[in-house]
Amino acid sequence: MKKLLLGTVLSLSTLFGAASNALAADKVNINMSLVFQQNELLTQELIKVTDNIRERTDGSVNIKVFPGGQLPVYKDNLEQVVNGANWIAVEDLSYLGDYVPDFAALAGPMLYNNYDEYLALMQSDYVADLKEQVEKKGIKVLNADYIFGFRHMITNKEIKTPEDMKGMRIRVPGSQLFISTLQAMGASPAALPFPETYAGVQQGVVDGLEGSILTMYSTKIYEVAKNMSKTGHFLGTVGLYISPSVWDKLDAEQQKIVMEEILAGAKSNTEQLVKLDEEYTQKLKEEGVTFNDVDTAAFNKLTAQVYNEFPAWSKDVHATINAELEKIRASK
Repeated sequence: MKKLLLGTVLSLSTLFGAASNALAADKVNINMSLVFQQNELLTQELIKVTDNIRERTDGSVNIKVFPGGQLPVYKDNLEQVVNGANWIAVEDLSYLGDYVPDFAALAGPMLYNNYDEYLALMQSDYVADLKEQVEKKGIKVLNADYIFGFRHMITNKEIKTPEDMKGMRIRVPGSQLFISTLQAMGASPAALPFPETYAGVQQGVVDGLEGSILTMYSTKIYEVAKNMSKTGHFLGTVGLYISPSVWDKLDAEQQKIVMEEILAGAKSNTEQLVKLDEEYTQKLKEEGVTFNDVDTAAFNKLTAQVYNEFPAWSKDVHATINAELEKIRASK
């Protein structure tokens, strides 16, 4: 009898051990890399998203957020995804342009009048087709609805017209789209790592940068640059990208949970952004920041040429995107 009981115990132990090992094997650890700082809204929303995913999947989908450029960002971020790493890249749509050129045009200058127009465009058949194309190149777009605000000029000099920007060295990300746009606007763009930007402005290495209200407040750039000229030349957005091969490691229920939480996070992010735009504008004014309007038509006319500077883009891509946006505006 003792031998029988011992055998039963050993069999059960082996069975539970195998089950435990199977569960451990099914656990997927994924790094999420982004350039945004720990205290910025978008980072905080993504931390909530990944916490919810971890909880709802009982830890089987463990996504760890690495903000502030701790891991590779920009082009190197996307390369991790394409190479099949357990990785989610959080980057501007322009970086997808290295794989499907027209994707970058969605992040082009002077397109959107408000957040809703952008969000509606992301749900269009036009964008769905681009997502299919880029997935064939090894990048699955989980979501592209994360917004961090319109980008404006942040300097100590008031800017109202393109003439005011002549000769000014303005920090931009290392993206040709940003560089071409700032050149068209009259500036001399300088590709400087963001962590070096505060000191760069303080020491006069650059005359300023372009960025959102949230970025200006959250990173305390207002301490070294006291003017925001509201060019709205870009709408700051990012997408979340993963390798299709990594995505396929998740079962249907895990995929459903991930998509639900990422979408919920995007909606929460937009809601909070609208509130913080107003709140931070007031706080920046209290910190001595001056806001001024610009000759938008003049900048719009100059930046239209940017769409012709990328030979890989479809010849009529600017007109195509504008036509999609006009349909969205007409439906309101």
